[in-house]
Amino acid sequence: MNQTNNTLKSACDFFKNELKGTFDESELNQMLQISFFHLFGWSRTDLVLNQEELISADNANKIRDLIFALKTNKPLAQILGEWEFYGLVFKVNEHTLIPRPETEELIELIVAENVDFEGSNILDIGTGTGCIAITLKSEMLNANVTAFDISDEALKMAKENARHNKLNVAFKQVNILDWKNQELDDKYDVIVSNPPYIPEKERILMHQNVLDFEPDLALFVDNNEPLIFYQTIAEFALKNLKRTGKLYFEINENYGEATKQLLIDKNFNNVCILKDINGKDRIVKAIIQ
Repeated sequence: MNQTNNTLKSACDFFKNELKGTFDESELNQMLQISFFHLFGWSRTDLVLNQEELISADNANKIRDLIFALKTNKPLAQILGEWEFYGLVFKVNEHTLIPRPETEELIELIVAENVDFEGSNILDIGTGTGCIAITLKSEMLNANVTAFDISDEALKMAKENARHNKLNVAFKQVNILDWKNQELDDKYDVIVSNPPYIPEKERILMHQNVLDFEPDLALFVDNNEPLIFYQTIAEFALKNLKRTGKLYFEINENYGEATKQLLIDKNFNNVCILKDINGKDRIVKAIIQ
């Protein structure tokens, strides 16, 4: 980007040319739109209609810094420090997973099946940024939402996100693997979890930006116990769901049938697998009766 020709068009071209060997064209266009809107408030329309507008040297330097960071494989969400999910904005850092679009499908399902239940008690296990718990609260304002996580740092971020979005969620530091036999006084209408589900043997299949910048604690499980969180949470749910209460899991697409069978073996009812928009097994849901 030539300092004598700092137009918006030249900035866009510079961004794409510098990163075209790292990202495909559609991903680059999306990253450019998100980045420029976050940094400068430039909308997609601005990028089209104001191509000859001059940008400041300070803004040009911010674009260079952004490109440099992206070349290190650091995820855009962590560079920007926040990410949009289901119409809300969540702060992110290296202690939390970046909210993914497929998790929005889990939110849509839970809301569709439970929105009419006034005062529902909902528990999110392994909350991370708080994106599931906070978004469910935003869609079901009369629900009582609680969220567990083992990570103190993740809980700090989740609490900040709840404050930022002006939503009331109760957070608690819990290692769910130690809680499977705990029976709580308050029972839940819904328990939801997107737990760690990637066996260590699949680490080599992961993108480097995930491995380098997102927490192993939230991603990986032992090769010999790939369903340990599903088993433990199912046992916890048997004790802590209300009669006809519902359990929802986001799953590893390779373990859909195994997760379904695990729940059937524990006498859950109406156990079914749902596919995501890409046709992959993504959600398992069940009812306790």
